[in-house]
Amino acid sequence: MTREVTDTDGITWTCTQAYSGLSDEKENNTAAQVNEERDTYWVVCTPSGGAKSVRLELPGEWEDSYSDEDLLKQIKTGLEK
Repeated sequence: MTREVTDTDGITWTCTQAYSGLSDEKENNTAAQVNEERDTYWVVCTPSGGAKSVRLELPGEWEDSYSDEDLLKQIKTGLEK
């Protein structure tokens, strides 16, 4: 569950659903959920170059359903918080 997007400044953001690297066990998926009813998950996006990472609340299937532009908008909004 990892996805990379590059912004207009040439920064590549690597986005990974929280806890996904631990294993595919159900409890790790549950730990990453923000709200089971809304099917939302915590996703951490880390930039190349060592700038600040951002934690986003995104819907399930985010890795397929979000366009690169939409994901970059969410990252920008998360950085402004």
